[in-house]
Amino acid sequence: MDGVLWHGDRAIAGLSEFFQTLRKKSLPFVLATNNASHTHEQYIDKLASMGITIKPEEILTSGMATASYLSQHYPPAETRIFVLGEAGASQPLKEKGYTLTDVYQLNTKELPNAGADIVVCGKDETITWDKLSTATLNLQAGAKFIATNGDTSLPTERGLIQGNGAILAALHAATGKTATVIGKPEPIMYQQALAILGSTPETTIAIGDRLDTDILGAVRTNMRSLMVLTGASKREDIALLDYEPTWVMDDLIAVTKALKKLPA
Repeated sequence: MDGVLWHGDRAIAGLSEFFQTLRKKSLPFVLATNNASHTHEQYIDKLASMGITIKPEEILTSGMATASYLSQHYPPAETRIFVLGEAGASQPLKEKGYTLTDVYQLNTKELPNAGADIVVCGKDETITWDKLSTATLNLQAGAKFIATNGDTSLPTERGLIQGNGAILAALHAATGKTATVIGKPEPIMYQQALAILGSTPETTIAIGDRLDTDILGAVRTNMRSLMVLTGASKREDIALLDYEPTWVMDDLIAVTKALKKLPA
């Protein structure tokens, strides 16, 4: 959604007509975002403030995708998680039944199982030295390292700022560990979105602004993709890569014009 539907709190031109066209043509969609700082309820509220009504099942955050992935591999009743992130990362884990550990809640001789089995790292605008230290200490003690996403930058109304990848880089520098990434460009999140839609890669298109996440993820999932030029990647960046989007369009206005030409 960042860089495609909005920049920060400012809607991108053509947002309302884009969704009106999707509804009019009965085109099902999932808004799949790598940004795990907000819950799906917060995203619904944000879109509502821009005049767009979205159903809960039409939102998939990397935080939700991470919780779903972990629940398939680590029993919630037996797994403790330290979250370096905000509500969008922690709430889905709580809903799955995981126990979340706190700052400096670590393994000791007296309490050998007090620390976390997994460190989950998501975008965190409330990041502190203590949070980073707790994540580092848990990782050094053997905790698994999971990232909601690896985006190195984030488009805002002020320009590009640091993304979750910057936090991952700090933890990697401190521990030497590399996170398993759940969000784009890994296929996991795309496969979850396809399951929600009940569709297949052949009948679904991924729309995004980033070549290294949105478009690469679509390529890895064998989906067609459409890149808009309102976010992080530029048209000239395509020539530097060994993959490319199926289509490139300037913005949502151009996408909407193309959608309107589709048969009823």
